[in-house]
Amino acid sequence: MRPAVVAAAFALGLLLHPAAAPEAVAQEQQAPAASRCLAVAEAVPGAILAGFAPASIPAQAAAEGPVTITYAGHSTYVIETPGGVRIATDFSGHYGGEPPPRVVTMNRAHRTHYTDFPDPGIEHVLRGWNPDGGPARHALMVDDVYIRNVPTDIRSWGGGMERDGNSIFIFEVAGLCIGHLGHLHHHLEDAHYAAIGRLDVLMVPIDGGMTLSVGAMSEIARRLFSSLILPMHRHSTPIGEFTASMGETFDVVFSGERSLTVSLRDLPRRPTILVLKGV
Repeated sequence: MRPAVVAAAFALGLLLHPAAAPEAVAQEQQAPAASRCLAVAEAVPGAILAGFAPASIPAQAAAEGPVTITYAGHSTYVIETPGGVRIATDFSGHYGGEPPPRVVTMNRAHRTHYTDFPDPGIEHVLRGWNPDGGPARHALMVDDVYIRNVPTDIRSWGGGMERDGNSIFIFEVAGLCIGHLGHLHHHLEDAHYAAIGRLDVLMVPIDGGMTLSVGAMSEIARRLFSSLILPMHRHSTPIGEFTASMGETFDVVFSGERSLTVSLRDLPRRPTILVLKGV
């Protein structure tokens, strides 16, 4: 078996059975639901995933209705599920904190992406790194949303790479697969793509260097080929640099609003880069 396939199988096994990972102690976990977003048929030939059947999906995760996504600032998007769960991504406390979300995700690259002092009223604080060492492992249901993560590495202040310091967080709700790349510092390998699976909505940093170059980030976004691409973490990068690098396959829409509502039924027919107000 090829090394990439072995790595993919290992990554998927840990995601679907996080309790088996010894470093998972103190991570936010429940018995994981089966993921609807994992695309494994080609990446891991012959693999059988425990519970990977529609009947095993909790009823809440299959609930229908629109999801509201709001650009709060920097790398923080606020996701509001049909069941009323409010989630803030890459939460530092500066954006998306009012009203307090029930769930926040964080990444450790800079203090603009995490806080050591989250509001005690936040029910679930999901760090993209494991303070006890090793990769973070999150797999939990919060009412109608299933949240999991795919660990990646970050650059250290010394210039090297630090393993497992970032996470790509994936939110599965109302049939949608929503992914947030966090503060991604390296190209993704086949094992990462296999562990991510299908993404209908992708939140992608386009700062042009603090994470990855625009060209490298565009390559990742093109391969994931999501129906909706939501830029973030732009800084001074001209938005046209990113949209041009994505090619003519993707439509580009500029919105005068900070929010959108989306459901599985009304995803655009052509993949679309949607630039919300404030980005």
